[in-house]
Amino acid sequence: MPETTPRGLTRLAFGGDYNPEQWPESVWQDDVRLMREAGVTMVSVGIFSWALLEPSPGEYDFGWLDRIVGLLHENGIRVDLGTPTVVPPVWFYRAHPEALPVTPEGVRLEFGSRGAVCHSNADYRAAAANITTRLAERYGDHPALAMWHVHNEYGVPVSACYCDSCAAHFRRWLETTYGTVDAVNAAWGTAFWGQRYPGFADINPPRATPTVGNPGQALDYKRFADATMRENFVAERDILHRLAPGVPVTTNFMTALSQCDSVDYWAWGREVDIVTNDHYLITDGRRTHVNLAMAADLTRSVAGGAPWILLEHSTSGVNWQPRNPAKAPGQMARNSLGHVARGSEGAMFFQWRQSRRGAEKFHSAMVPHGGTDTRVWREVVELGASLDSLAALRGTRTEADVAVLWDWHSWWAQNLAWRPTEDADPRERADAFYEALYDRHLTVDFAHPESDLSTYPLVVVPALYLMTEAAGNNLREYVENGGTLVVSFFSGIVDEHDAVHEGAYPGALRDVLGLTVEEFAPLLPGESVRLTGPDGSEPAGDVWTEFLVPRGADTVWTYADGLTAGRPAVTRHRLGRGTAWYVSTRLGHEGLDALLGRAAEDAAITPRADLPRDLEVVRRSGESGRYLFAINHTATDAKVPLDASGTELLTGERAVGRLAVPAGAVRVVRLDG
Repeated sequence: MPETTPRGLTRLAFGGDYNPEQWPESVWQDDVRLMREAGVTMVSVGIFSWALLEPSPGEYDFGWLDRIVGLLHENGIRVDLGTPTVVPPVWFYRAHPEALPVTPEGVRLEFGSRGAVCHSNADYRAAAANITTRLAERYGDHPALAMWHVHNEYGVPVSACYCDSCAAHFRRWLETTYGTVDAVNAAWGTAFWGQRYPGFADINPPRATPTVGNPGQALDYKRFADATMRENFVAERDILHRLAPGVPVTTNFMTALSQCDSVDYWAWGREVDIVTNDHYLITDGRRTHVNLAMAADLTRSVAGGAPWILLEHSTSGVNWQPRNPAKAPGQMARNSLGHVARGSEGAMFFQWRQSRRGAEKFHSAMVPHGGTDTRVWREVVELGASLDSLAALRGTRTEADVAVLWDWHSWWAQNLAWRPTEDADPRERADAFYEALYDRHLTVDFAHPESDLSTYPLVVVPALYLMTEAAGNNLREYVENGGTLVVSFFSGIVDEHDAVHEGAYPGALRDVLGLTVEEFAPLLPGESVRLTGPDGSEPAGDVWTEFLVPRGADTVWTYADGLTAGRPAVTRHRLGRGTAWYVSTRLGHEGLDALLGRAAEDAAITPRADLPRDLEVVRRSGESGRYLFAINHTATDAKVPLDASGTELLTGERAVGRLAVPAGAVRVVRLDG
């Protein structure tokens, strides 16, 4: 069986994507010297190098890769070796132009960027298998090899192709999935608008149509595209397992970035030996450290709670957003150690040495254009020392307080055309609920709607438009057995085929919530409503309201104005030994905090009011002990109460009673006992 940690790596992973092919060999010796100075333990190599490894069909040049892998090994640096299948060489595309992807409008994309791959194309699959085989045969038993890195960021920038090869592959996938074309017609509801298909041969991908197409077909095509990419990963993985037994195989995820919402990472997490993730700060005015925590929690959850690895993030600014600010002094360490607090076994970057040419030359790196006499380099060296002092954390697991349900299939379905409002964004609700939980200092596990939820006192459903019958039963049993559930609007509406559940809304959630919804009443831009409660609170809502009818649930907040004035807005339902809350409008942060505060009381979760906002406290534990991370994202010194004394690992100081955390600093305490 393959390992589930990088082979031969005895410390936390620290390093980044290393692209020596961008530099003359005279630079390589300087690179490894600086890597040792910084405390680098592992680098990723060869991810974009197919054109150099196979400069013409069937002609291979491994000499340069032999030399750099050997040099890294001589200097004690482990290698995460890439299969370069994200960018086939130009000669491949000139011989097989049909391997370039086609858009829904019928435009075939051209070579000259990255990730321009039709994953159904047989020639691409054969060529990818060949180069992967060659690499595995040559390096599978190399002593420097820590793990394999297949492809790169599947789904970015292209996940789905709409060419004739994909059409044929889609038909085969449908036949395997449904068995008969009648079952496809039933699932898609093709009786509507006369879309019935007499045979599989009549079905095409959801290409451009005069108006909106069939939503069931569009949803299944997203599933098909995801499954096709995963087929190609599994094919490469299996070659590597066969030719390099025992060496773990991964591919880098992008779990919480909206740019990669085409991938069902619950399914992918079951296929990799080690879950790895890339995360970059989205500088859109929100608190970037909250999204970072969310990404780390989601990645850990995809890994089933097991340790994972942050395989890419940035030392400072990136280059692909409209505006790319630099990170503040100390922010690199806070970002890196924030991922470690939430389960990562290290912190890797894109990339080692900042490029002088190409599309990402202004993307920051561990060695910037300015070299070693720079703030970034000094912070890199300092971070390397910090990570070295945390090696004992390896194998420990992050402790979570609550669960948030997350399902990519539901997002795919809700974001299809012609919904009650385009302003009801499921990702926005997930972000908002997560931020409210973060501000209550609760650590989150994300969970699939059909997974075991019994260990969580509180489960939150920010947006789950698509819900299977099994998921609905799962939530009902969770509440009946004593759990506390919070559900936001437009959840439980359709089944796995995007068919509305029979009966009144909210379909799969009617019983557990103790209510029905007669009608949706979305709001226009700029409109809002006021809610009133028995405690005198008046939270505001926007985007969405509903004509809600309690059928066993108690009304907690009522609409004070708007079309639904006088109707229930937020309800609470006792069912069995548990409680289910429902909110039928889009609450702001203040309203969400009040709602979650009431739900946390039901769940008997102890308030953590003694911790200031933006002071992050997370715990990891395992055979090596218990660890408390305190990350201060504020400009003010803070103190964290400790339930046990311990040793602060970054400074070596003892911590008793309360832990001092300077402004902008990180502290990690190994607790006694």
